[in-house]
Amino acid sequence: MLTDRPALLRQRARAARAPALFLHELAADEIEDRLAMVNKSFTAPGIVSGWPDFWQTRFPEAVVVPDDEVIALAPGAHDLVIHALCLHWANDPVGQLVQARRALRPDGLLLAVLFGGGSLQELRAALAQAEADVAGGLSPRVLPMGEIRDLGALLQRAGLAMPVADRLPLDLRYRDPSALMRDLRAMGEANAMATRSRGMLRRQVLARACDVYAQSFSHPEGGIRATAEMVFLTGWSPDPTQPQPLRPGSAAARLADALGARETRLED
Repeated sequence: MLTDRPALLRQRARAARAPALFLHELAADEIEDRLAMVNKSFTAPGIVSGWPDFWQTRFPEAVVVPDDEVIALAPGAHDLVIHALCLHWANDPVGQLVQARRALRPDGLLLAVLFGGGSLQELRAALAQAEADVAGGLSPRVLPMGEIRDLGALLQRAGLAMPVADRLPLDLRYRDPSALMRDLRAMGEANAMATRSRGMLRRQVLARACDVYAQSFSHPEGGIRATAEMVFLTGWSPDPTQPQPLRPGSAAARLADALGARETRLED
């Protein structure tokens, strides 16, 4: 099990008192842009989110449910399902996508956004170096997040048609590492891994991590840089009306003829 769900929910509840949801704002903007490019109208959207109040405000016509292990969306009830910036915390991400597909009508669209493997690489490196220097060992401090190639494969495993994965890299700037860590807590994105150390981060380790971060990852415009990466996964609920791949060997014309090229036989 990757995530301690009770700890994650406690962190979100604390963050809700004064949340920092600017990355959710950006994700919602990106989703609206992507939907505007789809030649189809959606009348029954469903949204899965760890921040349902925020997403309900952005999509008031949608049914918005929390990202529980069992998603509370009725089977076949939606022509659009958005999995909104929480799939990276799922203990069973394929299961989440399968449930989302089951909630779709035939030819319905699933659009998932989550943080990808490039996120917080600077913080990960600084904490690892600090713990090695001060404590002589490492503890799980930053959630491991998937690479785009592996995340895209989840769509096929979930039985979705025409899968597409793309990424949005973000270069963020903070005054110092402490400001970044405060924002992570206010996003509900602090450490909630099941294997995390239950003790407080030692003051010496934190001070060393801040030093390493400031020395190694300064931002050209001042302060420090922090990388975030959003991965967008798009797939469709299978339907016979969708374009189908041709059977291998069924081509009626040769590629060389279409290109006007001369074929050269390869030597054995």
